Amino acid sequence: MEEDEALHVRFQGTERHERGHFPGVFVLANELAAQGRLTEEQYRFWRSNNDWYDAHYPNPTHADPQAYDPAVNPGAVAWFKRSAVDLIGRVDGYLELLAAHGVECLRLESSNPGRVVYEDEYQIVVVPAETGTG
Repeated sequence: MEEDEALHVRFQGTERHERGHFPGVFVLANELAAQGRLTEEQYRFWRSNNDWYDAHYPNPTHADPQAYDPAVNPGAVAWFKRSAVDLIGRVDGYLELLAAHGVECLRLESSNPGRVVYEDEYQIVVVPAETGTG
């Protein structure tokens, strides 16, 4: 597949989560915050950017509470639409925060990341072809 054909972008960790999928950068950063592992500066970045995303980015579970339900949509994960440039651009700070804690992440691009279970202007939530469960 040509790179310019990729319509969706995802940033995720390199280690599987306990539910079998590779967690995205927001889950990984939220876990560090919940564990109290962020410095004051990192916490301020995390809190202000999470608040910005909450204000500018629809939460799939508000529209469909089952979007991430492992019984209904096993392994469901979110992908940015490539057109969501402002949202994607802010991910760099999360990647830097995670790198400071030794958490490796990958940038993935795909035009067909899986079966779409939710879609809005900025993102899709998909069940990948291989979920790592079963």
